[in-house]
Amino acid sequence: RVHSVPDRCVYSLMKPLGSSAFNLLAGFRERRRQDVAFLDHLILSLNGSSVKIYLEQGGRVRDGQQTLTLNATGQVVHGVELSKNQTGVTAKIPSINATVFFDGNTAHVTGHFGAMEGLCGNPANSSQNFTLSAAKSSNDSAASCETLHNQTADSSINCTRTTEYCNLIKQAPFTVCHNHSDPEPFVTACTNTLCKYPAVDGLNKCQFLEAYAESCRLKVTITVGNWRSNASCCKSASCQDQDCSAHEFCGEKLGSTSCLCRAIFAAKYNSTNSLGEPTVCTQNSATLTLAGCLLTDKGIDYSALHLKDQNCTGHIDSKTHMVTFSFNSSNACGAEVMKNNSQVLYKNTVMMANASGIITRNDQVAIDFSCLYAVPEVKSVSFKIKDSSVVKQIVSGVWNYTVTMNAYNDSGHKNLVNANTEVGLNQKIWVELKTDGLDNNIVTVVTDSCWASNDSSPNGTLRYDLVKNGCPNAADKTVMTEGNGVGTSNGFSFNMFEFSGKTGDIYLHCKLELCLTQSNACAPSCGGLRKRRSLRSKYADGNPALISMTWTK
Repeated sequence: RVHSVPDRCVYSLMKPLGSSAFNLLAGFRERRRQDVAFLDHLILSLNGSSVKIYLEQGGRVRDGQQTLTLNATGQVVHGVELSKNQTGVTAKIPSINATVFFDGNTAHVTGHFGAMEGLCGNPANSSQNFTLSAAKSSNDSAASCETLHNQTADSSINCTRTTEYCNLIKQAPFTVCHNHSDPEPFVTACTNTLCKYPAVDGLNKCQFLEAYAESCRLKVTITVGNWRSNASCCKSASCQDQDCSAHEFCGEKLGSTSCLCRAIFAAKYNSTNSLGEPTVCTQNSATLTLAGCLLTDKGIDYSALHLKDQNCTGHIDSKTHMVTFSFNSSNACGAEVMKNNSQVLYKNTVMMANASGIITRNDQVAIDFSCLYAVPEVKSVSFKIKDSSVVKQIVSGVWNYTVTMNAYNDSGHKNLVNANTEVGLNQKIWVELKTDGLDNNIVTVVTDSCWASNDSSPNGTLRYDLVKNGCPNAADKTVMTEGNGVGTSNGFSFNMFEFSGKTGDIYLHCKLELCLTQSNACAPSCGGLRKRRSLRSKYADGNPALISMTWTK
């Protein structure tokens, strides 16, 4: 019986009629072409699916999720005797008197058993033969496994010649088996496959001839003699213990076996002519991940690759076989750094080590990858004054006058800072303190102190002094006083600032004193302390004036 499986699902091959004690299932996957499916693995489902033993590629055997270590000596697992050698894996199931042999390409089932159902079953009633849809195991199949893919036919395939090769199974020396094993299903499978799939990766007519010869040996212990030389078939390389990932299959390349890319996995890279994933850029690093099987397909040995710094080599994931190259701010691995006004480009190259011989048959590798970063933007903080001018009426004792506080962005006090004027950090500001209603023949105005706080109260805990004791704060070299104590108006200048870690408004407070001019000592002497101490006794009023101005972001 011949069934052509068109997709990548799991199907029941055979199980005892009306029993769930045993079920042999087969999973199919694509290889180099998306539209041709091959036998990929077997599942021995026991005791109503409560136990599942997986016979997989490379001779890997799993009991559920646990990988078993097998050799030529039989090991009994859940009543199944399992063994492995260089030709494949054998599972003996005494409960149904059956033996299953799997070499990674072909499954052979031998034994003397009663009525079976499934794609390869032998029911007592031929009407009980399973169709593909009836044999499909949804629980064991991957999502979307039934999706069919179309590809352009391979023009290199000569189907007429392929059919001639496949028909060798009908000729001597294979005729010795014809009475024991029907050759037609093998010929049909050979022509159906090789008329669609190219003779690459070790897949050719020899594999089907070998499958028929092995079927004969297992069924009736007849060895087909000298068939390899007659058909010009060399013994193929073994994929036993070749551990490929889920997106790979084991195939032959240049006389040895390798893990090659499955077509659906490779399609997304082939469409962009790339060998892996896009570069991943983070704040401090760049990472490029290449598919090991794509490198293998190009004849590139990943271990011979490095970045511009030869010490920076790739790291291969032992399960996925993806190869990762990276560099960061701590180890640039020879990356070039290029900068323009707004961007910084970090560029590196995956390249191949210099060949040690005088010739090489591999393409030279130069895979550039880079990360482009915007130059960190300098965020400008600007302030605006809430009121263009602050005017305050002062009545204290015999004194009745007004104080006006103005801010300017020029030393000549021509450009008044108003509510629409933006003032940036570190910008020079000139503050004028002007009085009206005082006789400068009698008193002068002394700005005793000015300071900034982050709240409206002049007594706040956070305070930054600009003017202290009538003099600029010696710790701030941007502060300068003008005409302090020499008339009824004075001023000072400073560079704009903000409180570290604070985002709110800034309040500027100034305390003004009146000084009797008859003392002739109203101007603070900022070079020493003696006059400053004697100055306070000359103040004409014991109640200093306090005026404040608010700056907002």
